[in-house]
Amino acid sequence: MTISKNQPAVAFQGTHYAFSEIAARQFFGSEIQTVPCRSFADVFSSVQNGDSDFGILPVENSLTGSIYQNLDLFLESTVSITGETSIRVEQHLIANPGVKIADIKIVYSHPQALEQCRNFLASMPHIETIASYDTAGSVKDIRDKQMLHAAAIASRQAAKDYNMQIIREEIEDIPENYTRFYIISKAAQTFNNADKTSIVFSMKNIPGALFKSLSVFALRDIDLLKIESRPLRGKPWEYFFYLDFAGNMQEERCRNAIRHLEEITSFLKVLGSYKSAGE
Repeated sequence: MTISKNQPAVAFQGTHYAFSEIAARQFFGSEIQTVPCRSFADVFSSVQNGDSDFGILPVENSLTGSIYQNLDLFLESTVSITGETSIRVEQHLIANPGVKIADIKIVYSHPQALEQCRNFLASMPHIETIASYDTAGSVKDIRDKQMLHAAAIASRQAAKDYNMQIIREEIEDIPENYTRFYIISKAAQTFNNADKTSIVFSMKNIPGALFKSLSVFALRDIDLLKIESRPLRGKPWEYFFYLDFAGNMQEERCRNAIRHLEEITSFLKVLGSYKSAGE
């Protein structure tokens, strides 16, 4: 993807050397300004308010599934998806220099990382796990506080740049561990090579509503890539549906499918058309 602005500012959740920052540099190249944010909501706000040109958000892990918080935040924001990337996630057990694995009583990391290393952690029942807001931030914390009884789970880059030691390498339960990220921007941008579109919708309470909703794509030979439901807040047993399909909104068949879908839905939002990561 070509970005016209020199050194665009890209917001991400976490501290420097987090997986999101690594993914951002993979997508945009090294010549970017990265903007650490405390929360995923802060990433949305930074882009929506114009403080950052782009944001990057993890949306799905191949082991633990979708990151629902980020999907739901799209309902509250006006940002658009303009790109997608994925990286292989290697999780490492990291501690201060000189610390041995027998010394470790506590392991800190983001909840997703702890879940991805469940089997390794279960093999060490004497260790307490504590969830933190970020993987790389956990490494920084145990370094800054000189915690000699603690370790963190994070990337190799975090260990290198914080001058920490890796005690155990690649402790994720399954090596085929990938995380998919969305690139977001304030204004919708559909590039010529966009081959994927994401939408979210809720349906009218009519018989066969879901079948009718999906049929608008089948009638036009549009391939559905993913569909996932989320509870509609305040309305028990009603749902939003997040759907990815092959194609972009510059194609007439895709525009017609969305117009048809609008007739049978109570809410519909196009989140963006973009080039898929191709994994």
